[in-house]
Amino acid sequence: MLKNDRMKHPVKLNLFKCLLFFILLMVNGVGYSQLTIKVTSVPATTLPTAKIYIAGTMNNWNPGSPTYELTKNGDGTFSITFTPASGTVKFKFTRGSWDTVEGTAQGTFIADRTTSYSGSPKTLDLTIAGWEGVSSAASTASPQVKVLTDTFFMPQLNKKRRIWLYLPKDYQASTSAYPVLYMHDGQNLFDKKTSFSGEWGVDEALDSMYLKGDQSCIVVGIDNGGGSRLNEYSPWVNTQYGGGQGDEYIDFISKTLKPYIDQNYRTLSDPEHTGIMGSSLGGLISMYAGIAYPDVFGKVGVFSSAFWFSAESYKQVETLGVNPNSDFYMIAGAKEGGNQVGDMNKMFQALSNSGASSEQLLKESHEDGQHSEWYWRREFPKAYKWLFEKKTSNLTDNIASDINISVAHDILKFSGSALRFGDNVSIYDLAGNLILKTNLNQEMCVDISSLEIVKSIYIINVGTKSMKVLLQ
Repeated sequence: MLKNDRMKHPVKLNLFKCLLFFILLMVNGVGYSQLTIKVTSVPATTLPTAKIYIAGTMNNWNPGSPTYELTKNGDGTFSITFTPASGTVKFKFTRGSWDTVEGTAQGTFIADRTTSYSGSPKTLDLTIAGWEGVSSAASTASPQVKVLTDTFFMPQLNKKRRIWLYLPKDYQASTSAYPVLYMHDGQNLFDKKTSFSGEWGVDEALDSMYLKGDQSCIVVGIDNGGGSRLNEYSPWVNTQYGGGQGDEYIDFISKTLKPYIDQNYRTLSDPEHTGIMGSSLGGLISMYAGIAYPDVFGKVGVFSSAFWFSAESYKQVETLGVNPNSDFYMIAGAKEGGNQVGDMNKMFQALSNSGASSEQLLKESHEDGQHSEWYWRREFPKAYKWLFEKKTSNLTDNIASDINISVAHDILKFSGSALRFGDNVSIYDLAGNLILKTNLNQEMCVDISSLEIVKSIYIINVGTKSMKVLLQ
């Protein structure tokens, strides 16, 4: 009977077989067209109960998405299978947040992982060398550096970020207010322990310059956001790489972070004493901030800037022009690859065409310059001094070689054959601010007991002569 029924309905039977075959083909097709990532080893510091996630372009860089939690296998490995969009896939492993992102074995920053995916089945066997911030390596940060907080809230981006703070060596012992320099990629500024490929050594540079009598400043370092760095460091979208959150990022610095720093620390808060500086994309966003927010950032340091990321960077300068009180310092190295020097020259010309005077601009290229922290570290002191001490250049056009000054008990004693009783004496700090104007008395002396002198270089004009003097 059953045999007869089969023979009566051959069409239905064939349709059923075809449908079953199609279903099996679809199931198998899904299984064989996915990307499988297997983590074969994790750092010894990883807790047995830790959950490991993958965050990247496939899930909008969500560091703790339950959908992208790796499965812990019986052999101690972790794995996940998913279907990303074809093309380049960028990703990192976390333990649920960006505060627990993977790093080097020393606990320092690593770049995003990348792989290509064409739609064909692919399996990657990977290892996690370490977790960022978990290291036995010694810190290289100077005593002047501290982490303000690991979780400073960024309302404009709805994120939290680590903020670093460098205070001048004489900050605690003085009542002076200081210029402030805001810098990007905070992981790489002060501490080799947290850097990816070396540190800028900003703290060591400022410590050294202070001991030589140079003006110091407060430095605020803002960590980059890892996978969101590209988005945050450009207000313009690059169709291949991203971008588009630069406005929100600079709004965070100018409207949230800077007011906090100004309220809680002794700062010179005007644009003349407020700088912003960075390298690569950090240079791009610094230039953007200097043009778009000249009433906030009057000093702009642009190192190896990624102007290639968007031609809008040039158009912004042409459209908005250059504030007459802003200063721009740019460097690029001949060995950086691409057209770094040419791009810098193009931006320099755009700034000049848009109203910047020669006194506002300085650009330098170096034959040995590479796209690297060691290069930016070497050039930082020169850039810093030009930006924050350039105002004094017109005060020292006629340096005296025939005048001597001695200091004892808050009295400046002048000696020199050209000096006369009643000669005008003006004392300036390195920001160019006049702090005392008086005259030589009959003993060729000036009383400075009324001044709040902090250890620094001061410029003293006597008549038509000038000199730099270390007072303390």
